[in-house]
Amino acid sequence: MIVVGCISGTSVDGIDVAVADLHGADRGELTLRPLGARTHPWSLSTQAGLLALLPPATTTTEDVCRLDIVAGREIAAAVQSAIDEFAGGTADLVVSHGQTVFHWVEGGTAHGGLQLGQPAAIVERTGLPVVSDVRSRDIAAGGQGAPLAGTMDLLLLSAGRVGRGTSPYRDQRSAALLNLGGIANVTVASAHGSAAFDTGPANCLIDAAVSAATSGTRLYDADGRLAAAGRIDQALLERLLAEPYFALPAPKSTGRELFRADYLDALDLDARGLDTPPPLRSPRYSISESVADLVATLTELTAVTVADALRPYDVTEVYASGGGVRNPVLMDRLAAHLAPARLATSDELGLPVDDKEGYLMALIGYLTWHGIPGVLPGPDGRALTGAGTPRVLGRISPGDKPLRMPEPGVAPRSLRVVD
Repeated sequence: MIVVGCISGTSVDGIDVAVADLHGADRGELTLRPLGARTHPWSLSTQAGLLALLPPATTTTEDVCRLDIVAGREIAAAVQSAIDEFAGGTADLVVSHGQTVFHWVEGGTAHGGLQLGQPAAIVERTGLPVVSDVRSRDIAAGGQGAPLAGTMDLLLLSAGRVGRGTSPYRDQRSAALLNLGGIANVTVASAHGSAAFDTGPANCLIDAAVSAATSGTRLYDADGRLAAAGRIDQALLERLLAEPYFALPAPKSTGRELFRADYLDALDLDARGLDTPPPLRSPRYSISESVADLVATLTELTAVTVADALRPYDVTEVYASGGGVRNPVLMDRLAAHLAPARLATSDELGLPVDDKEGYLMALIGYLTWHGIPGVLPGPDGRALTGAGTPRVLGRISPGDKPLRMPEPGVAPRSLRVVD
């Protein structure tokens, strides 16, 4: 079955689209053959509009409506382009996560979330059925709705052989998969149990600092150059580490509703000499030392909180994916804090670091199409996300052809990525 998965992550940096050939729902031993993936940038106006919706901003129902439609059209164009490029112009199913603009969590309990990107636009453009709104059913069942990556991650680690390496799970070692988007999430698998949860910020606070420092002309720390030029402010780092979220037990989830653009305002940065700097004076990052120090400290925050979250599990292997993998300073700091565990990338598992989220959506949709819950049970029988019972995820918009669902599949036991 040819499935197209697409998602725009918390960094709002583009539409990740991946096309996969998936099989095995009838026997629980899944295979995924990657056919191709690409990131399509949002139009500048849509990206600016989506970023403008994020907390602490206020908005109108008109803005939400317009962006829902416009985002849906841009996702539809990206999906059709991927079908033409990687699937010879035909596919069976599209899975669209859309763009999260709010993840409602209070007191550690998730109550709902909102993703924009009208699926009807995708149906109209492609003629294919579309699975969307993939988080709401899990939240309705008492789960966090995030991270959903635990499903793919545990299945990958449960395979007899994955990519070119031997599965750490089957080798009785403890391994983790780490995604470094706007928010960092981890999945841990061992012979003694499993867990999946958001650890806290990955790139979102770094991005916010760079954007503020450059009046929006730059949105991230390219190649970690600012972090490399700065020094870690240990006193500020300790204040950041006092955030109560980091001490919450798993399962837990978070987003830019907590780690928002003005998160640093409450830390009295002016008093620490980390005031808002002038814009960049050249493309080579000629910028005040105070900003470089802030970015270095925020980069260290990500590395420390990820390592702290994984420490109780005594992991021996960590496979990273997501945009943060492209930041060499972040990866170096992660490697230092995770040692003696080995830090690698999801490429070793057969899924390129930039494409894993798109293939995850394809897998979630494939499971939904076959009536299989999209979240695996944890050691206590509850869903990894905390829901009392794993649920089939999403809602289905019929395509142009009559909607004929297959016989329900069986609970998956493993996922093998094949050439």
